[in-house]
Order: sequence, then structure tokens, then C-alpha cells
Amino acid sequence: MKKYSPWAAAPAALVLTLSLALTACSQDQPTGGSTGGALSHIHGLGVRGDTLYVATHDGVHTPDATGRPTRVGDRRDDFMGFTITASGAFLASGHPAPGADGPADLGLVESTDSGRTWREKSLGGEVDFHSLDTAPDSTVYGYDSANARLRVSPDGVTWEDRATLRALDIAVSPSSPGTVLATTETGVSRSTDGGRTFAPGTGPVLSYVSWGAPDALFGVDPSGVLFRGTDTGTRPGTASGTGAVVAWARVSAVPGGAPQALTAVDARRVLVATQDGVYESRDGGRTFERRLAVTSGSEGH
Repeated sequence: MKKYSPWAAAPAALVLTLSLALTACSQDQPTGGSTGGALSHIHGLGVRGDTLYVATHDGVHTPDATGRPTRVGDRRDDFMGFTITASGAFLASGHPAPGADGPADLGLVESTDSGRTWREKSLGGEVDFHSLDTAPDSTVYGYDSANARLRVSPDGVTWEDRATLRALDIAVSPSSPGTVLATTETGVSRSTDGGRTFAPGTGPVLSYVSWGAPDALFGVDPSGVLFRGTDTGTRPGTASGTGAVVAWARVSAVPGGAPQALTAVDARRVLVATQDGVYESRDGGRTFERRLAVTSGSEGH
């Protein structure tokens, strides 16, 4: 993500989303395993098997048998960044729950039991990643919003600082580990050298992007319009995302207004959190069904 001048040309909703992304949530949430009928302040979505996980200001939640959100484990941390790796591990970042001991920034934390317990992996007290993603070779990419910098690690322990840019979300190609997309005020910015440099943003101004499979690149704009991305000019046999420009086609408008999070599982299954719900599509984003209710503002990260 590149560092740009203020986003005067960007839609107001995206400017507001980004400005709020640079600071942590600070409102207290009620305690307890069940959250009642709705969630708020959603920062990430993930799927393991057929189970939906929702990372929020008040820990990670999943629907129970009746579809009501239930907190996973007893951690009430503010998980600002969240992703599920190909091996099934959960990676997250953010801030500890109000009143918890320890530094204000979690660094990178990991769960190997689907969010029931967590351990610090690296950078505790140093970094609050607002976006996390992993490459096919297990390389971890994290966007350090406080410093507007992309940081990259081969193992989640040792890190290298790469490009500085002002962005909201990142997505790594599932077939080309060095190809990274970032949402910026001028469109989607692209790197093909592992995030060391980024081309200027192009195409629609998107809030969130997710690249769940080589043929499953999706983005959602500040109003909730879903787009599908495809590589253009790629030669047959060339890895997707290498030496090509992404072309975006409008798919549909996701119900519920401004987005808070986006995850593409594959070319047909897409999950989007908006102002009034977590919605799932099983037909590539053409239609959506609400999985969970949401009661929150439009700030997303």
C-alpha cells in the first residue's frame, strides 16, 4: 500500500472508513459467551470447513445451531486483522480486551484450535495489523496501519518492512506468492515483487479485496457493490496475477449497505459483512443470504 496525499478524490465513505481504520475501536462490549441476536464492529470473516468465523471488537464468534452468534473461547480481544491459513490456523492482530494485562498492541497472535485459545507469535506490543493475508508458500503479509507500511514474514516470526502506502486492505494471489493487491484512494494498487513496490491504483475504488482462489478475486466498494476481478493479458500457462492488469466487472449490490469485511472462499462462495448482516453467496455473488445479524455503523476497520 502506497502512501498518498489525502483522499480528496475518493468517495467520502471510503475516506471515513480509512481514517477510522488507522485507530483502534474503543467502545466496551458486554461479556458472555452468547452475544444475543446480533454482532457489531466486524473486522474479518473466515471459513474453516463449513463453519463461519467472525472477528469483531469483542473476540471471534460463530453461529450456533440456531444461527445466533456465540463467542469462540473466552478472549474478548479487539481483532482488527484476521485470516485463516490454508493449514487451518487462525492469525489475528489488534488490541487486548479492556482491562486485560499486557501491551496495547497484540502483534501477531495465532490459534491452532479454531480460536478457542491464542498465543503470541511475534511483534507483541509493536504492531497492530489491520489486514492480514497469507501466500501459497505460507508467507504472511500484514498491513501495519499505524505506520502505513506492508510487513512480510516467511514464518510469522521474523519480519521485513516493505512498501509504505496508505491503504485499507490487502489480498495475496493464491497462485503467485509475490503478487499483492492493496485498496487505495485511486483504485486497486498492485505489486508483483512481494510488496516491495506498488503500481499506481487503477480501476474502481474498493474498500476490501479477497483472493480466495486463482479464479476467485472479489472486491467490494464503499457502497456495498461487489466486483469480480480477472487478469487481462496473461499468456496461457502463466501464473495468475503475473504481468497482467486486473479488470473489474460489477456483479451485484450486497444487501445492508457499507461493507465491513469481505472473504472469498472460492469462485462461488463469497461472504460479506455489511451494516446489517453477514451475508453469504453460493453463486459467485449474484445473490446473497443473511447468515448473521449485525448492529453496527459503517466504519469496518
